[in-house]
Amino acid sequence: MTEPAITETTATAEQTEQDITVTDRATDHATDRSDSPVLMLDNVSYSYTKGGKKVIRNLSRSFEAGKVVAITGPSGAGKTTVLSLLSGLTSPTEGRILYRGKDLAKADRYRYRSHDIGVIFQSFNLLPSLSVEENIILSMDASGKQFTQPKHDIAIGLLAKVRLAEEYAKERILHLSGGEQQRVAIARALSYDPDVIIADEPTGNLDLGTQDDIMAIFRELAHTEGKCVIIVTHSPDVASQSDEVFQLAALRRQR
Repeated sequence: MTEPAITETTATAEQTEQDITVTDRATDHATDRSDSPVLMLDNVSYSYTKGGKKVIRNLSRSFEAGKVVAITGPSGAGKTTVLSLLSGLTSPTEGRILYRGKDLAKADRYRYRSHDIGVIFQSFNLLPSLSVEENIILSMDASGKQFTQPKHDIAIGLLAKVRLAEEYAKERILHLSGGEQQRVAIARALSYDPDVIIADEPTGNLDLGTQDDIMAIFRELAHTEGKCVIIVTHSPDVASQSDEVFQLAALRRQR
């Protein structure tokens, strides 16, 4: 089964195929953001096969620094496809993905994924046989970046940022709860200091208290550090704690 195609609409009477709702809650932080978007979907369409049915159609959207944006919508609305496109894992069939105004199709996408964007996966994708610190440092090594501090010190600082005590550094991933693993996954994504953080259902398996704490971390990353944070979620509560909601809806079939 492929995902139903989606498209972006405005609030005109004749355009009823799909609604995309944006709710702004970040006016207090407007002075901290650059006027130009960090990431942009520019009239993007995507289909799994050449000439096949489009999963998303003519989608445009800007993502700014200093904001937490929740991408929501029912199953099949194209959320996972949009995440893959923004992460540089998939190229659009039509249109462009722009990072700081530059087309990703003409850029080094490996460098983009290892330097500029940090992805937090729904299943964490941590290496269970390694320690917390080893998982974080492995990501730093893979980025190829040069660091001015010892990597151990950076890892300890990142644990503090995600509200884990220093003694967690030597713990094996196998010994951690789901909420603790999620915090480590966030620390790993931050390890090479990317501009953009993308999280796929980051609170899906967490209790409400841990969910609120994770969302507080994301808001701090956006509002204090000026990062662009994009969250794919089914949770209305997560959406309500975000600065903007980007809602996707399945495109109705033409009769």
